[in-house]
Amino acid sequence: MGRTALQIGANTFAFFTRNPRGGNAKALDEDDVAELRQIMTEHGFGQLVAHAPYTMNLCSANPETVGFARRAMAGDLERLESLPGNYYNFHPGSHVKQGAERGIELICEGLNQVLVEGQATTVLLETMAGKGSEVGRSFEELARIIEGTTHNELLGVCLDTCHVSDGGYDIASDLDAVLAEFDRVIGLDRLKALHLNDSKNPCGARKDRHERIGDGHLGIDCFAAIVRDERLRKLPMVLETPNDLDGYAAEIALLRSLAGEGRS
Repeated sequence: MGRTALQIGANTFAFFTRNPRGGNAKALDEDDVAELRQIMTEHGFGQLVAHAPYTMNLCSANPETVGFARRAMAGDLERLESLPGNYYNFHPGSHVKQGAERGIELICEGLNQVLVEGQATTVLLETMAGKGSEVGRSFEELARIIEGTTHNELLGVCLDTCHVSDGGYDIASDLDAVLAEFDRVIGLDRLKALHLNDSKNPCGARKDRHERIGDGHLGIDCFAAIVRDERLRKLPMVLETPNDLDGYAAEIALLRSLAGEGRS
């Protein structure tokens, strides 16, 4: 993964901790981990943003699903101690007709069970688009999860540009206002990473369909504002656009040019 990142001009990347549809994780190859750490040091990588499997739902109505989510998260966080100081991003979950209040309660219970004081990984709640019964569709819901977690010094937020726009936050027209609202409700010190995705749908659509940078409703000016913003530009930024490696390389080059830097 580290070598592939270098090939496309990246100095951070996201990776799934296990199959994105769930299941057991492959045993760690410690030599491979050591080589990745060497690549990251030699080439000045920023923090990595590991991603939990999509099937992990801490607030499911099914106790077995909740149990898997807690076991998977605990196992992933233990494994990530081999790459200390990085991030573990997850979708808060879907309450499945239990209501957001119960969903938030279950997420907090899960986090309180798996977070360990002094762990080297910061866990990131991802901002969600609000489709179906997703929890995390508003900054207020994320703030309540943080407030209800005992070791919330281990929690941060990953802001997905497509998701927040689809969720009703108009970052395309007024990035400053959205960041001010985030700061008021959660605190910008909690913002640790960004998923940079354009959106196939207009603001407030609550649909979550990613588009290539500049080809969607957010537009190129939105991403130019993001990569130039002093509050954001040093955070790890991960592309999840519908692309192949050549497409990602082109988007990385585009974003660097918008930032006015050869490398950022």
